[in-house]
Amino acid sequence: MKSADRASEGALPLFEEHSASSAWAQIDFLSDLHLAPDTPATLAAFGRHLHDTPAQAVFLLGDIFEVWVGDDARFDGFEAQCTALLHLAAQRLQLFFMPGNRDFLVGSALLADVGMQGLSDPTVLTAFGQRILLSHGDALCLDDADYQRFRAEVRGQAWQTGFLSKPLEERRTIARGLRTQSEDRKRGQMPGDWSDLDAAACLDWLAHAKADLLIHGHTHRPATHALAAGKERVVLSDWDLDGQHGPARAEVLRLSAAGLQRLSLV
Repeated sequence: MKSADRASEGALPLFEEHSASSAWAQIDFLSDLHLAPDTPATLAAFGRHLHDTPAQAVFLLGDIFEVWVGDDARFDGFEAQCTALLHLAAQRLQLFFMPGNRDFLVGSALLADVGMQGLSDPTVLTAFGQRILLSHGDALCLDDADYQRFRAEVRGQAWQTGFLSKPLEERRTIARGLRTQSEDRKRGQMPGDWSDLDAAACLDWLAHAKADLLIHGHTHRPATHALAAGKERVVLSDWDLDGQHGPARAEVLRLSAAGLQRLSLV
């Protein structure tokens, strides 16, 4: 999975392209499940959806895992359970994975074991006669300068090489600390302080991609936003069926020749 993340430096990223198979009648988009050992109900719902969906392809647009500390974690415990679930789903579905801000260390070993194709952020998907820009979304939250600096650091090869060279349990400890810091920061913010995607940057990306629609996650605020005449961004829902952050929610965005449809699994 090659890096294409230069948004924080003011430059447009690379835009990879993917064409939908002519055999696909329906495509599902999901993000922000934040799966962890303490989210068994969310994990079970995810497994049921992958088993039951009529879609032929499922695009996972980041933060599927609350944290991923390296592919060597896939052999035991919760990570092994997730690996097995995805491997089973890949026997009947085309699975695609784009990294988010929590699981950007998903690598080629996990993708190969599961049978899942990695996607760069952003990627242009051509499907049903239209070009759709896919992103996790965090690279476009330009108002959050502290996060963009952190993002640039941890997406760099030097940081990742250093982190992955540490023992697995040490990486887990570091990840728990970063997660606690993130949750503390969120609790200290008012809703109006939450960073959203920069509208001008979204339009720049869409123009460069020759697309009219951006689909992304990250913000946990599902909605459809008009950016300009004929230009929209559609925000995916986060999932929480374990009562950790408010009411139960689990949505899938489904694309077919008839257009987009939001489906609630709750």
